[in-house]
Amino acid sequence: MIAKDNDIDLQVDEDIFRCINPRHPKSFFLFAGAGSGKTRTLVNVLTRFKTDFGHEYKLNNRKIAIITYTNAAADEINHRLSYDTIFEVSTIHSFCWALIKNFTADIKKWVDKNTKESIKELEDKLSKARDPNNKTAISNRKKLESKSKRLLALPSISKFVYNPNGDNYTKASLNHSEVISIACSFLDSKQLFRQVLVNQYPIIFIDESQDTKKELIEALFKTQSIYKKSFLLGLFGDTMQRIYSDGKEKLGDELPEDWLRPVKKMNHRSKSRIIELNNKIRKDIDGQQQLARVENSGGHVRFFIARNELERQVAENTAKNRMGVLTADVEWENTHSVKSLTLEHHMAATRKGFATFFSPLYQVDRLKQGLLDGSSPSLNFLIKIILPLYNANKAGNKFEVSNIVKQYSPLFDKSNIREDFDPKDILTKANIGVEGLLRLWEDDKEPKIIDILLEVSTSQIFLLPHELQISIQRRRSSGEEEHKDDDDETLLAWDIAVNANFNEIINYNEYISDNSNFGTHQGVKGLEFDRVLVVIDDEQSKGFMFSYDKLFGIKALTKGDDENMASGKETGIDRTSRLFYVACSRAKESLAIVAYTDSPEQFKANLLRLGWFSEEEIEIIN
Repeated sequence: MIAKDNDIDLQVDEDIFRCINPRHPKSFFLFAGAGSGKTRTLVNVLTRFKTDFGHEYKLNNRKIAIITYTNAAADEINHRLSYDTIFEVSTIHSFCWALIKNFTADIKKWVDKNTKESIKELEDKLSKARDPNNKTAISNRKKLESKSKRLLALPSISKFVYNPNGDNYTKASLNHSEVISIACSFLDSKQLFRQVLVNQYPIIFIDESQDTKKELIEALFKTQSIYKKSFLLGLFGDTMQRIYSDGKEKLGDELPEDWLRPVKKMNHRSKSRIIELNNKIRKDIDGQQQLARVENSGGHVRFFIARNELERQVAENTAKNRMGVLTADVEWENTHSVKSLTLEHHMAATRKGFATFFSPLYQVDRLKQGLLDGSSPSLNFLIKIILPLYNANKAGNKFEVSNIVKQYSPLFDKSNIREDFDPKDILTKANIGVEGLLRLWEDDKEPKIIDILLEVSTSQIFLLPHELQISIQRRRSSGEEEHKDDDDETLLAWDIAVNANFNEIINYNEYISDNSNFGTHQGVKGLEFDRVLVVIDDEQSKGFMFSYDKLFGIKALTKGDDENMASGKETGIDRTSRLFYVACSRAKESLAIVAYTDSPEQFKANLLRLGWFSEEEIEIIN
């Protein structure tokens, strides 16, 4: 499907601009599918707003808040808006912190209540412990001690602190989940807090709204319903691209009746064949269809089916080589020119060489987000302190080594230096500590993460995050494990992960920094690549949230699937369809899909019956 005019969506910009008139605010949800140019629309309407109403906003000390899903998206929008001060562009965590940070007394009450509840739970667990000296009991006592210290320190805190990049170590620090929970709680229960929000940010745009935490969305919906004449929400998103479970389901279907619902029809990214596939994937889900640009006809799509017993790298290289021939594009044979997308991050970890470190942590739900966005304090310690130190030493840059130590070592923290302390003693201790640490890599040695942690713990050259401190203590304890709660799973996962070679941290950092040719179906939302290889491998994925075998009819639906479908609840097929759409819609020029199965012929027959691919577009790799 190709558009007759590339500018058919210009009216959408005009409609949204009318919505954000401060005299007549009207909330809206903009449907913007893959490659539709929603960021362009967002920037266009805000640039016009600045021209017409910017001076008035500055005089009244008001701002438009734009909440993005990633720091990279925030940086891009800020840049395109010329960093104008009437626009507050930030991630959800930074935005929530900006809202709550001056409500110190209220935060104290919330933390006090929340901490007391946690202490009671830990005391209950300890009272039921069969062995007070096993690892679970030791961990719970350590956590109880930490919570109790926090409670005791609470009255002395004059101001709370928070770092959205993950380093929240001090007694006055709030963690990421607390910041979101506090903001939602205050919006839901405090009229004054809502009034402050409305006065400061009469307009709030939320990018990728389908994946924004549903608690915050619902709290903002409540606020908008109370202040309809003075506060508007502008949601940008595509429910077909909802990936994370904490996003609000059926967001586009449950909007207030007086909201505007504009739709962008263009896909400016992909060739027409790829857009045709995307349209077929979502046709029976929401019926939304896109058009290709006038000049974007053509494109290549191929579905390769491989037997499960085939070597993965061999099968995927075969597919790339075939794509090179089919498209007459030699870049398909260049590893760094093809973006390979796996279903699960641990599949990429296996291919990229950081699975020993990554896999145990990724199996714990509460660790997943911090593992993927780098917000975990323990990961930050390894990536932002140890890895740069290693790189500086490897490059022979002693000046940078010294800078890192001075920046992060508690030895140089003014609050830890006594008046009678000799500065030479500090330097001597720091030198001994850093030399002992760097000695782990001498003579091309490859230390394990635990070796590094033990050295740091001994020298105290750096402050270890709480989880890693406990991991070291647990190694010195023994005893049977009791039943595992979520916290125990966290600690057990770290017990395993720290046995990985430090080289895995290097590979992991390349992966999450997007400096790798690997990615995941869900991790590349918003990105685009000339050549995309989508890997479908239920056998390796180990997950239960998604099932390509069910989507393509290789595996029968369960009783639970049937019941969920009958009651209108979300199923694994729904989630997998969305994931497949996100992955396929990243491709600009050509798209290859490699699926592993025990039944290649049946798989091919099911694909043909589905009607998404022609027979010539499906190949079986033997």
